[in-house]
Amino acid sequence: MATITALVTVYHGTDADDLARALDSLRAQTRPADELVIVADGPVSEAVRRVVDKQKARVLWLPENLGAGPASQAGLTTIDSDYTARLDSDDAAKPERFARQLEYLEAHPDVGALGTAVEEFAREPGDTGNVRALPENPHTYAKMNSPVNNPSVMLRTRAVKEVGGYHDVHFMEDYDLYARLIAGGWQVRNLQEALTDFQVTDAQFSRRTGRDMFAAEAQMQRNLVAYGLIGRPRAVFNLAARSAYRALPTGLLRRVYAALFHRGE
Repeated sequence: MATITALVTVYHGTDADDLARALDSLRAQTRPADELVIVADGPVSEAVRRVVDKQKARVLWLPENLGAGPASQAGLTTIDSDYTARLDSDDAAKPERFARQLEYLEAHPDVGALGTAVEEFAREPGDTGNVRALPENPHTYAKMNSPVNNPSVMLRTRAVKEVGGYHDVHFMEDYDLYARLIAGGWQVRNLQEALTDFQVTDAQFSRRTGRDMFAAEAQMQRNLVAYGLIGRPRAVFNLAARSAYRALPTGLLRRVYAALFHRGE
């Protein structure tokens, strides 16, 4: 029988109430994970530590903050299950998510990563009704943007380890992983049903426009070229287009984001 490990990372910016909601959603799965691994990426608040200590989980306490990529890789190296299900600490999984993803992955052994559409929320799941859905087959889309809604993904553990796991690519560790899976001959797919609740805040939009983002974008484009997914002219175009998008004022950025990604239910 196939096995699933749920992998969650936390850090000093994690909100304890958000984390509790995320972990509650894992326990409420119709097909629960066989194991929960929590990686504490450096020191966390006492409130977050209390939430973590209450879990039936294997916890990795990293002595210092390494970043999302290295923290995720630290957790991945300890996982031997068939599938690794990711969830961000401020999001939530709808009850049927793991069951639907497991069914699909078992039926499609060439798929290395399977995401879902996400239903966005501001404070509590269900408060906006906005759905972000990416293409079912996102390989062409991956040449321009990350092909999976990151908090929704279930990974085939063997495939991820085969392509080297998570690399330390600032802000882009998930995109980089999906690109390497595609370059390595694995399929990446998305379920069109919104099976993950995804919190959207002004702080997230602010991070997308931070000064560090240009360097991260440039590195990711170099990686896409190195993996053979795009050529240098396309990389230059991508960098210009994505940087222009991120340079928009937050209010306009929200409107453009909605126009590009939202789907009505």
